[in-house]
Amino acid sequence: MQRIRYSRYFKTAFILIDVVVIAAVFVYFFLRNNDHLFSEETSEQNILSITLLIFYWILLSSRTKLYSVARNITYTIYLERLVTHILIFIFGVILLAKVSNNDFLKQDRFLLGLSLFFLLFIIKSTLFFTLKYIRTKGLNYRNVMFLSSDSSSEILKNILKERKDYGFKIYDYPNEKLFNFENLVKYWKGNGIHTMYISTEPQNYNKEQESEIHRLAEVHKVRISLIPSVIINNFFEYELGYIETQPILVRSKFPLDYLTNIVLKRTFDLVFSVFILVFICTWLFPIIALLIKLDGKGPIFFIQKRYGYHDEVFNCMKFRTMRVNGHSATKTTEENDHRITKIGKFLRKTSLDEMPQFMNVLKGDMSVVGPRPHMLLVDDFYKLKIGRYSIRSLVRPGVTGMAQVNGLRGDSGDVDLKMQKRILADAFYVKNWTLMLDLVIIAKTIFLVIGGDKNAN
Repeated sequence: MQRIRYSRYFKTAFILIDVVVIAAVFVYFFLRNNDHLFSEETSEQNILSITLLIFYWILLSSRTKLYSVARNITYTIYLERLVTHILIFIFGVILLAKVSNNDFLKQDRFLLGLSLFFLLFIIKSTLFFTLKYIRTKGLNYRNVMFLSSDSSSEILKNILKERKDYGFKIYDYPNEKLFNFENLVKYWKGNGIHTMYISTEPQNYNKEQESEIHRLAEVHKVRISLIPSVIINNFFEYELGYIETQPILVRSKFPLDYLTNIVLKRTFDLVFSVFILVFICTWLFPIIALLIKLDGKGPIFFIQKRYGYHDEVFNCMKFRTMRVNGHSATKTTEENDHRITKIGKFLRKTSLDEMPQFMNVLKGDMSVVGPRPHMLLVDDFYKLKIGRYSIRSLVRPGVTGMAQVNGLRGDSGDVDLKMQKRILADAFYVKNWTLMLDLVIIAKTIFLVIGGDKNAN
């Protein structure tokens, strides 16, 4: 059963929509100051300007990957690409206006840029969520199957089941037919399988059988995706390189290994933390301190040792949210924890208990955005269980982070599974850091603070 795959047409449709929007905005601003768009004096210049802008937009997308949008991309990553693309494009518009002979461009270039930003941002975000909504309704889905059942496969399967907006229809291949290649091919054809996921954890089939599975998949146009082991693999630490035509795995160089990025991130941390401490914390801290004191006896601040950059231990500051007890360093919070005070519940729900950590940022122990620091005993426990856990220490821990804004917070439910997902999110952040990604995570954090985080314990 071969299904028509509509996704291939979306990219072309989205490009055409963007081209129409850019051209329409350009025409609108020109007609504000002129009676005719294509007069003898300006027609050639206007056509050239519109063509250059459209060509620049499309050419830029190859760098920002604006149209390379996988169905499983989150809005956090898409937003980072979108805002980066639009801002660079607007810079190009302003630069074109600066050197152009069009008088209206010189007069309206900033308003033109602002209009383009908001219009493209709204339209592309709307299209993104519309496509996600369509997939939650069971349309534009992709048939995928899992050939193995292990911890790594279960994590991915769990993600795909929870995120209906990704548009994956999951098939589990019966284990008793695992090595029957003829039945496997029939299964692919009968269910219109697009992608087959195979774990890299040790399986019941040998190398010859694995090679045959890959050969048959290539013949029948079934894509194979490998799932690295969450427990033992350190695949995030390597990337594919070449010596002439021979592929080799080389040690990855992450964005924050470069001095320019280190300086950029640290400068942003200092500016942002000073702004928060001066304009927000100066009036907010006394209010929270008073509420904590009125709610019960004990100190205002709670200071606990945490692992930081390169596993150096530092004193992490928080507002106290629990009654004074002897288990704060040995027992994690749980759902409906009796140790949490009334004001503590509010502070945790809104993440306001983390605000003192901006002083940690100022000192250099933390960053505004990064992997959240865990209790020492939690880190020591999971370092032995999860292979890539230590990748978190390659950057400074953050007041907020990638995992937290994607709902991977709290100690309720399957804690081991949630921790594995957190580490995947943290590893993704370390490997794909950009300043724009930090800004997007901060924006999402603000919305969580205003609305309250349901995953906070």
